[in-house]
Amino acid sequence: MTTGKRKAPDDELNPGPRSAEPGNQSATGRTGPQTPSASQTASGAVQRSGTATFEMGDAYYRNLYKAEPDFKQLAKQDDAFTAVLKGNGQLDFSDPAAVMQLTKTLLSADFGLKIDLPEDRLCPPVPNRHNYILWLKDLLDSTSYDAPGGKLSGLDIGTGASCIYPLLGCAQRPWVFVGTDIDPKSFSYAKKNVELNALQSRIRLLLRKPSDTLIPLDDLSVDPIDFVMTNPPFYVSDDELASSARKKARPPHSACTGAPVEMVCEGGEVAFVSRILEESLALRERVRWYTSMLGKVSSVEVLVERLREKGVDNFAVTEFVQGTKTRRWAVGWSFGAMRPSQEVARGMKAVVWRKVLPAVVEVEILALPVLAVGSVAKQLQDIVCALELVSWEWDDEKLQGVGRARENVWSRAWRRKKMREEAGQADPAPRRQDEGACAFGFSVAIRVEQSGGSLMCRWREGHDQAIFESFCGFLKGRLKIE
Repeated sequence: MTTGKRKAPDDELNPGPRSAEPGNQSATGRTGPQTPSASQTASGAVQRSGTATFEMGDAYYRNLYKAEPDFKQLAKQDDAFTAVLKGNGQLDFSDPAAVMQLTKTLLSADFGLKIDLPEDRLCPPVPNRHNYILWLKDLLDSTSYDAPGGKLSGLDIGTGASCIYPLLGCAQRPWVFVGTDIDPKSFSYAKKNVELNALQSRIRLLLRKPSDTLIPLDDLSVDPIDFVMTNPPFYVSDDELASSARKKARPPHSACTGAPVEMVCEGGEVAFVSRILEESLALRERVRWYTSMLGKVSSVEVLVERLREKGVDNFAVTEFVQGTKTRRWAVGWSFGAMRPSQEVARGMKAVVWRKVLPAVVEVEILALPVLAVGSVAKQLQDIVCALELVSWEWDDEKLQGVGRARENVWSRAWRRKKMREEAGQADPAPRRQDEGACAFGFSVAIRVEQSGGSLMCRWREGHDQAIFESFCGFLKGRLKIE
C-alpha cells in the first residue's frame, strides 16, 4: 500500500475566476471576458491575448445564467442587440431575428465567441446549451482522480450549423472536439464558425451519411476519447412535431427556425440514443462517457430501462431547468469503473423519478460535534491505514482522504483467508498482473459547520455496490465519538 499526505493544488482550493477586465460586464452583470483576439503560434496552437475565457475558472461559468440575462446591460455592450430590443427593454422571442441576435450577443459577451447562422437552421439558446457543458464538466471531473481542467477529447454527434457545443467546450476547458453532421449546409456553417474563432487546431469537423456509424472512432483514427455528446432530434415525424406545437396553450417561448433534418428522425430521440447505446456495447471503454441531452422526460425512463437490460450499472441522469419554462434532461453511461458524484448522477429530484436513478454513491457515516472532529479524524486514519489497500492519501488541511482496494480487505472473511494463507493452510491468492487494479475506490471527508460535523463516504470506483455498502458498515462499526 502506498500512503501519504498531500496538499491540494492552489487551483483545487481556489477554483474561482483567475482574471477579468475591470468594467467589462457580462450579460448577467458579472465581470466577463472581452472578445478575445487570436493569433497562431509556429505550431499552429491558438494563443488568445487579453482575457482568455478558458483562463477565468469554472466559478464564472457556473454562475453565468443563474439569473436571467440583463437585456439593458447587453444593449450597452452591443449595438446590434440594441437594434432588436423593444422600447420597453424587452425582447420579442417570437421574432427569429431577435432570438438569433440574442444568441450571438450572449456568446460574444459571456464567452468571447463569434458565430454566423443561417435563417433556416436551429438557433441554439445559449443558457440551455451551456447547462449541458456544465454537467459534462462535472461528470468528467468527478470520474477521475486527476485534478480538473486537463486536456480531454470529445465527439459531438450532430454538431449543427452553430457548432455550439465544441465552441462552448473549447471556451471553458482545454478540450479538443470532433463534430459530425449529415446536413451539408449545417456542416458548411459549422466549419465557418470554427474558423471565425481560430479553433481549427482543436475542432475537427466531419460530414457523414445517415447510414454511417454515429461514433466513427476507426474512421477518425481517434482512440480512446473521453466523451460523446449529442442533442438528437426530438420527434419521430413531421406530424408529431406539428401536433406538439398545436398542443401548447401559448405560443412558443422563442421562435424555432430548425430544419426537418434537425428536428425529426425515425423513432425520435429514443431511437437515436439507442443507436449510440448499441454502438457503445461494442466500443465499451474506448469512450469514457456516452451522453445525450433529451427533450422528453419519458425518454429518460425508456433509456434507463434499456441500459439496465444491457447490464450497464454505471450511469447518470439529470434535469436541466432554465428559467421557468424550459426543461431538458440528460443521460450518460460508462463501461468504466469510475463513479460520478451523487449530485451529477442523481440529478432528477422529483420523487416520481426515483426509479430511474442509479445507485447511491455518497453516505453519511457519522454525525459528530465540532469538538470531536480531531478525534474522529485520528481514528479514521488509524483504521484505514491498517487495511491492506492499493493506495491511501490523507489531506490534513481538508480533512479528506482517497483510497483504493483490490477487494473487501476489511471483511472478516478476507481476514480469515489471510490468516490461513500466512499459516500455510491455504494457497496464497495469485497476484494480479495489473498491480493498480482495484475493485473499490473511495473517498472520505469530514465536513465541519457551526452546528456540527459529519463524516461522509463516497464511492469513487468499482462496479459492486455491495462492497461500498460493506465498507460503509465497517466504518460505522469501528468509529466512536469519544
